[in-house]
Amino acid sequence: MALAIFDLDNTLIAGDSDHRWGEFLCAEGLVDPRSFGRENDQFYQEYQEGTLDIHAYLQFALRPLAGRTIADVAELQQKFMKDYVEPMLLPAAFSLLDKHRQRGDELLIITASNTVITKPIAQRLGVPTLMGCDVEIEDGRFTGASVGIPSFREGKVARLTQWMATNGHCLDGAWFYSDSHNDIPLLEKVDYPVATDPDPQLAEIAQQRGWKIISLR
Repeated sequence: MALAIFDLDNTLIAGDSDHRWGEFLCAEGLVDPRSFGRENDQFYQEYQEGTLDIHAYLQFALRPLAGRTIADVAELQQKFMKDYVEPMLLPAAFSLLDKHRQRGDELLIITASNTVITKPIAQRLGVPTLMGCDVEIEDGRFTGASVGIPSFREGKVARLTQWMATNGHCLDGAWFYSDSHNDIPLLEKVDYPVATDPDPQLAEIAQQRGWKIISLR
């Protein structure tokens, strides 16, 4: 059984759920729309440029969750899925996932977006295993902090390595689909790297290295 590994944002969905979540919080009046929106845009630009400090970003992104109960956040997740995520879903992504299921591959999503945002999306896509940036919960409330290794750049490789050791998998025959040059460390590890609607930096590297390039748009 080979692994079929997928990035999420701008790969399986047509947009960035992390950035859109920030816009959702602004629209719902849960944060100051001017200052939070400005920082949200700045962090997203840094991500695209490859200069993002993931720890600084997580501190910023998770701060609005601090003190909220699991039930409170579940209501926000439901509204975010309906209003923001559903329009980003891609029929071709569902078809690709089904193709790997029919092959008998083990499907998993590994994303730098936090699990509050991405767990409902992974469930909607029917992917049972999700590795995202994990969040801290104490006494039924979010603390606003992250825990563990952030699944970003080399952190994706580290998290996947941990998961494989625990679950008895390896990268023999593995696929990895991603749009982002930030995922080159993991793309380099698999037998079948696939640049999926790649950003300009990844598109150039994929062409140089002969990696497959596809579009799900």
